[in-house]
Amino acid sequence: MKNLLVYTVVLALNSIAIIAPSYASARTNDDKVPHIDSNTQFPPTKWGKFRHTFRLHIPQNSKAVTQLIVKIPANIIISNNIQDIDAVDEKGQKINTNVTVTGKRILLFFAKPVAPNTKFDIDLNRIKRQNLGNGSVYSFSVREVGIDAEIPIGVASFHTY
Repeated sequence: MKNLLVYTVVLALNSIAIIAPSYASARTNDDKVPHIDSNTQFPPTKWGKFRHTFRLHIPQNSKAVTQLIVKIPANIIISNNIQDIDAVDEKGQKINTNVTVTGKRILLFFAKPVAPNTKFDIDLNRIKRQNLGNGSVYSFSVREVGIDAEIPIGVASFHTY
């Protein structure tokens, strides 16, 4: 019985040691492409409206970003009210953006290109979930200064509780 407990503990610790590094995604400021650092879900306490927040990181070696494109998952309903979408810098100040919502895409045009070595949050306020589903996966692209093409930069997923 004691041996079984010891083997179980050793196996569990080995599994953790093997699995844990796969979850780490150490991104440095040496990257050349902007990316999504993290996402935060503000789950509803009841059915209704809630908020999803994404942190965009523009690394030091990247070009300035002129536009952010967010593709909304099929199970999310987003308000067409552009006041419900905010870009906020690390100091909590709003970044001047022109927002357009067309179907399942949000286009954020920055009045001034967002400089490299910047992190800021995108808050999608007052969104609704159409059905429970398996979660929500947003995909992101940017346009950089001097590049006319959309550059995919990643996805963020939110799990349904």
